[in-house]
Amino acid sequence: MLRILTAGESHGPACLAIIEGMPAGVKVSIKDINGDLKRRRSDFGRGGRKHIEEDKAEILAGIRYGQTLGSPIALMVKNLDFANWREAMSLEETKKPAPKITTPRPGHADLAGAIKYGQDDIRNISERASARETVARVMAGAVAKQMLAEFAIAIASHTVRIGSVALDKSDYSFDEVAGVFAPDPDIRCIDSATSAKMKQVIKEAGAKKDTLGGVVEVIATGVPVGLGSVMHYDRRLDGKIAQALMSIPSS
Repeated sequence: MLRILTAGESHGPACLAIIEGMPAGVKVSIKDINGDLKRRRSDFGRGGRKHIEEDKAEILAGIRYGQTLGSPIALMVKNLDFANWREAMSLEETKKPAPKITTPRPGHADLAGAIKYGQDDIRNISERASARETVARVMAGAVAKQMLAEFAIAIASHTVRIGSVALDKSDYSFDEVAGVFAPDPDIRCIDSATSAKMKQVIKEAGAKKDTLGGVVEVIATGVPVGLGSVMHYDRRLDGKIAQALMSIPSS
């Protein structure tokens, strides 16, 4: 069983991932890790952070000559935006602390986190409970995908709905989904006309300062029958997938 730990604040020096339990001898490509990080950063809509960060992974431990050693794997992406937050996110005690944030945002971890950890500055919660944490998850997931590839298991995803606009097509292939990023890195919809409509509703929602829900389909091929358990609730594969998805910060 793999155990994944992440560390780092949104505007701190770096995002880190540690993977424990990876077998020795698995081939790992830094190019593939960076490819998934690029996918994460490429999207349509708001968010100026993606124009600041480069999100280039560094392997710190657990891999030699392109193969895992069986020891914990450590990965890091430096936050380039830290240069603009060096005082506010200082690792050392400072004589000029940033103004405290005391108003929690609805729907975020701000209030519960501040109460649980006894913080009078919400920044100490929001910096960790941030979508930026997904950088570490993507790095870990990219390594896990490379392990699955050795068992001929492949994973691909695409967007099937944004707001009221839905993909009206069901006869697509896995290869079609797997190749969607190159022609449409912003929306990742396999139908160009539908993709254009999705972009339009996003623009309209942004003009109204509103948000939209959406549906993404993830497809895995080559998965053996019997993963998980039908006997015990805590070992069900769909339950574990749901927990991983529901734990994504700021979602």
